[in-house]
Amino acid sequence: MELPAWFEATALAVIVLILVADVVVAYRRSHIPSTRESVAWIAFYVGLALVFAGIIWWVGGADPAGEFVAGWLTEYSLSVDNLFVFLILLGRFAVPRAQQQALLMGGILIALVLRGVFILIGATLLAHFVWIFYVFGAFLVYTAIHQVVTGGEAEAEGEGRIVAFLRRRIPYTSRFDGNRMRTRVDGQRVFTPVLLVLVSLGLTDLVFALDSIPAIFGITQDAFLVFATNVFALMGLRQLYFLLGALVERLVYLKYGIAAILAFIGVKLVLHAMHENELPFVNGGQGIAWAPEIPTWVSLCVIVGAMAVAVVASLVRLRVDRRAAIED
Repeated sequence: MELPAWFEATALAVIVLILVADVVVAYRRSHIPSTRESVAWIAFYVGLALVFAGIIWWVGGADPAGEFVAGWLTEYSLSVDNLFVFLILLGRFAVPRAQQQALLMGGILIALVLRGVFILIGATLLAHFVWIFYVFGAFLVYTAIHQVVTGGEAEAEGEGRIVAFLRRRIPYTSRFDGNRMRTRVDGQRVFTPVLLVLVSLGLTDLVFALDSIPAIFGITQDAFLVFATNVFALMGLRQLYFLLGALVERLVYLKYGIAAILAFIGVKLVLHAMHENELPFVNGGQGIAWAPEIPTWVSLCVIVGAMAVAVVASLVRLRVDRRAAIED
């Protein structure tokens, strides 16, 4: 069943109100959240996503609800990889820890706007050109291999070049002035590092979206569901940043779990493209009957299983390393 237009419009309006409230809280109460506070907010956003999935089930049935949950878990899993690069960027700019929450929220909002544009473009392409699934699938498999080899270091270096470009072309000071984007130095109005941090966070997330959004289209082609999964995944990202902190750097097998998810969805996209094939030089332009369509529940199991194995293996490795260090 397709979700009715009135539901999508209402849901988007409610999501926007929640985001506005989140922004107000982040900027007015810019502080270092405690572990208890971070856990409470993450639980709130996870519960909100599950309630939203239940409403989708009630309005549109089990299929769109299952697609939302699988897509949300995929985005949430892949967004954990963002935290590693966020740590690098905020450390490179020497952002005071009390201000990191507000700047993370600003970067996430920029990322959502950019992702919304990218989702509309992707949905339009997929609606008119089925062969794009081949491209997306191959790209995700390539990205999975690249993830295993390099992790997130390349994205962080790319942002360094962008920031250097901006610094050469705008009046800039390396001194923070609270959350202000501009300040006055020696009587001259200049930009603070806040501008560069927001640009870096937003564009870095967009780089990751080049991987994650094609992955979501492998689960659902509904643009509304794709955008909703992105919003709910990014909502609790800043709290997750403070909760996990430097632990993300020590989850040494996390990149393998993420790579497994990307590779699986890449293969799924290629199989879907083969099933719906329209390319004249492939099987005479006819769909390939033996190409299976992987159901949503299988995708859900693979996503949860891959991340669970990666996290548990990383924690076991961390415990073994600590024990060895103590013995030494």
